[in-house]
Amino acid sequence: MKPVFPLRILLVEDDELFRLGLQTRLQQESCLQVIAEAEDGETAVELTQEHLPNVVVLDVGLPGIGGIEACRQIKQRHPEIPVLILTSHAQKSLIERLISAGAQGYCLKGIAAETLVLAIRSVAAGASWWDKAATAEIRAVFANPEPVKVGSKSEVLENPLTKREQEILALVARGKSNQEIAQILYIAPGTVRVHVHAILQKLEVRDRTQAAVLAIQKGLVAEELLGSQS
Repeated sequence: MKPVFPLRILLVEDDELFRLGLQTRLQQESCLQVIAEAEDGETAVELTQEHLPNVVVLDVGLPGIGGIEACRQIKQRHPEIPVLILTSHAQKSLIERLISAGAQGYCLKGIAAETLVLAIRSVAAGASWWDKAATAEIRAVFANPEPVKVGSKSEVLENPLTKREQEILALVARGKSNQEIAQILYIAPGTVRVHVHAILQKLEVRDRTQAAVLAIQKGLVAEELLGSQS
């Protein structure tokens, strides 16, 4: 399903001048509408509950409970609402925490406005969006794949995914939407959705972002697939 435009955005940023500039720029896009703004994590959670935006654009360095905890609470209450993180830092530990909190995307402050707009539209369409620096960090964090284990047992599982599922998961890890995956693999979007659902069930994860990270962390997808530019 294609997102409905304009996309309704909750903008969460404690720097008033930066928030004003961001709000002004985003409002210039006919496909975007800033419906509410917040300056701290608690308010972000409350306004998400009140307005049910299509996307939450969230600064990670917020007062109060902070951006990461705000993201976690928003995703716990509204797992269907994508959260796009804005931050001025690209650190391994931060990226791991964002993934754990359920963020769909990560952009460094200072990126081109056009890139931010594309990121917002991408996460709204169901794709993940990771800043190039963040992607490099993720791969560095998970450079040494570990065997997949179940429960407390030490038995190593073989890759549970079929070849087609591995191809689709690789494209998910590269931030491709279902529509884009369908075009690349010459299959129907509905078929992609079925495969993605099967992948999430097999890997026991709740969303595409976690599946993508697990693909890299556990070595479930061949490196040549992850590196492909098709």
